[in-house]
Amino acid sequence: MFSPFKTLLTSFFMPDQPSGPSRAQRLQLATAVLMVEVMRSDANVSPVERDQTLATLRLRFALNDDALTQLMAQAEQTAKRANDYFHFTSAMNDEFTQPEKIQVVEYMWQVAYADGTLDANENHLISKVAGLLHVTHGEYIGAKMRAKEAAQLPD
Repeated sequence: MFSPFKTLLTSFFMPDQPSGPSRAQRLQLATAVLMVEVMRSDANVSPVERDQTLATLRLRFALNDDALTQLMAQAEQTAKRANDYFHFTSAMNDEFTQPEKIQVVEYMWQVAYADGTLDANENHLISKVAGLLHVTHGEYIGAKMRAKEAAQLPD
């Protein structure tokens, strides 16, 4: 029962364990979890938000179908058990460049806008994560505007 949770904790607190996921896998999982959290933050998880998450993860990490399915399942399970975002964002702060962190925020906005509406909970979550990633307000707004434009939503 606790095995997946133990694996998750081990991967974040003892990342050099040979049996644990690689650095790249941890960063993929962290990115996927944050996107899944956007999906989960409003009242219902729409298929279009899920499709956007899958498409972004496939493109960003060049994953085949099996790897993508496994990452998404792991991200959904991890998101259900996570009680904060610090473990995910701290890994990104250690490894990602500033433009990569801004890109993660933009990916989150893309998921939020995928269904054509922006929920207040989605907005709050992305704002919180952007702060944890040390993304400036200007960078945050730029990511939001690029995602909104890509979704072709009216102003």
